[in-house]
Amino acid sequence: MDFAQLIQTITLYAIPVLLAITLHEAAHGYAAKYFGDNTAFMLGRVTLNPLPHIDPMGTVLMPLLLYIATSGAFLFGYAKPVPVRFGHLRNPKRDMIWVALAGPASNLVQALGWASLLYVYQGTGVTEPFLVEMAQGGVLANVVMFVFNLFPLPPLDGGRILVGLLPYRQAMWVSRLEPYGFFIVMGLVLVGVVSNVWMRPLMSLTYQLINLLLLPLSMLIR
Repeated sequence: MDFAQLIQTITLYAIPVLLAITLHEAAHGYAAKYFGDNTAFMLGRVTLNPLPHIDPMGTVLMPLLLYIATSGAFLFGYAKPVPVRFGHLRNPKRDMIWVALAGPASNLVQALGWASLLYVYQGTGVTEPFLVEMAQGGVLANVVMFVFNLFPLPPLDGGRILVGLLPYRQAMWVSRLEPYGFFIVMGLVLVGVVSNVWMRPLMSLTYQLINLLLLPLSMLIR
């Protein structure tokens, strides 16, 4: 691994990834507060300060070691989960869907923002590689977070959305997987199921959605 390349990659992705993580977790906390649970708000997790959301192992050490060990071919990390007491929500089964969806939704909005910035750069003739590559990294980081977190297995957001949508009996069965969910997801990631069956197809659809939503901006700049 080229040390200079590692530093360049960290520099390019630091701001987009920190924003992606911070806004994702803060969105969960804000949605929980809106629907009746003040736990995250009282613990200072509804904030744009990235420090309360960073897990030293999952946000810093694990991604760095994986990046070095695989020469950038495989990357995985996680933030400190926002505490939500679903029983405090006004309508727990329904509202947990919105609380879970808030995080990925924030990443989709951010991906749109970074993609819009790329269109603006293109329209105004900005070709500075650092700025362009950072915006591209912002789109990629947020699309990855958006799609991965929607994987329908708890404790990921998609799993909580699934629990909220399923009938009570089936929802209880899925929710019992949560203590083992992280290890199941990791196993599926390592054997390629998550990337081949879930990530690639849904990332492709997400990029198409972004291009469709930004079509008016694209036409305006041209």
